[in-house]
Order: sequence, then structure tokens, then C-alpha cells
Amino acid sequence: MSGFVSFVSSGPGDPELLTVKAMDRLQNADAVLFDDLSSGPILAKAREGADMVGVGKRAGRTSPKQDHVSRLLVDYARSGARVVRLKSGDCGLFGRLEEEIVACREAGIDYEIIPGVTSAMAAAAAAGIPLTRRLTARRVQFVTGHDVTGALPEDLNMAALADPTATTVVFMGKRTFAELARRLQGAGLAADTPALLAESVSTPAEKLVRGTLATMEALIASEAADGPALILLGPLAEGK
Repeated sequence: MSGFVSFVSSGPGDPELLTVKAMDRLQNADAVLFDDLSSGPILAKAREGADMVGVGKRAGRTSPKQDHVSRLLVDYARSGARVVRLKSGDCGLFGRLEEEIVACREAGIDYEIIPGVTSAMAAAAAAGIPLTRRLTARRVQFVTGHDVTGALPEDLNMAALADPTATTVVFMGKRTFAELARRLQGAGLAADTPALLAESVSTPAEKLVRGTLATMEALIASEAADGPALILLGPLAEGK
């Protein structure tokens, strides 16, 4: 008899930001396959005795291959287990969710997706700002700072990203921000556009650093630690 897979969003790191449904699935799981960024205190919410399997991928570090993660997921479910695939933030944002959904579909395994608090929303909340504002920030856009090779994607729509009336959130962009800033300024985004580096949001290691499009490269070099981070660009990033 096949089991069932719950793709559970763990939020940005603070266990108090888990949804009620996420808590229920963790407390009833037979196996939890978790990302690095979903570890720590969040794993303490899982059912005692559940198999805990780390399958996280971090840029620049040795990580499990995606096909290996998908195979583990399917194998556990085929044994009849209630499986939680625990992903950081909201699992539908830059979380390789689709590959794992496809693996479940091809294996005939039922699944559900439980949304969660994305780090973009948590970063804005920590900084005391909204992500939108009438008239001057009516659009929000999320973009990844690197492709599968670790480089800044070549096919980014710079005209859209350089919109001065949008709030742009760059995920996983510390290492490639210098190139992104150069290309954005080339596309017309002003050098003094407010920028906010938000690192390890909602955890004890949280750090917020404000600057501009032109100064953020140096601030990343001097202020950033090794935690997961995103960068907000736009009129609201200036903060209070």
C-alpha cells in the first residue's frame, strides 16, 4: 500500500511561524526529509521516532543530487509511510518542488502541498516595512540570484527588474549581486535605489543591513555572514 507525501513549508526558520497544518503533518509523520534551512528547532516538532533524513542543498557545498532526493521520497511512500518533505520558506518558491511532484505523479503517489511564510514576507516584517505601497510600489517580483551553475542567470528580464516602482526580492543573491547591480544600472535603475540585505531572517542570527544598489556590494562583503539571505530593492527598502 502506498503512503502519502506532504510537501510542508517550514517558513524562514522561526518555529512559531509554522502553520497549524504544518505542525499537524510533522507530528504525524513516519519520515521527515528535510532541507538544511528547515533544521534546528523546527525538527523538534516532528513525531518522536520518525525517520529524520537530511537532504538539503546549499550553494557551494556538497549536496544530495535531486534525483536521489526524489527517489528517497518515492521509496518511503511506497513502503506505506506518511512522508513529510520539509522545505524552507514557502516550498513553491525556488525550492525544486516541481521535480519532486513529478516523481510522485509518475510513481502514482498521492501528495499535498502546504504553503508557508516565505522569507520575503518575513524579511519585510522584520524590517518594519510592507512590500507594496499605493502609487510608488504597486508590484512585487521575486527572482533567483543564481542558476544551476551558481552564476547569475543570463536570461533575466532586466527591463522588468529595473522598474523603479516595483519591489524586487532577490533570493540567494549574495555571491552574484555585484553583477546583478551592474546589469540593473545598465538597464536604467538608479544607483541610489534603496536596498536591504536580510540574513537569517526570524532566527537568533537575524541581520538587516540597509544601503543602496550602488553600496550593497561593499556592504555584503563587510557585513554579511554565512546565513541564508535575500536582498530587497525598491522604494520601500529604505525603511523607517
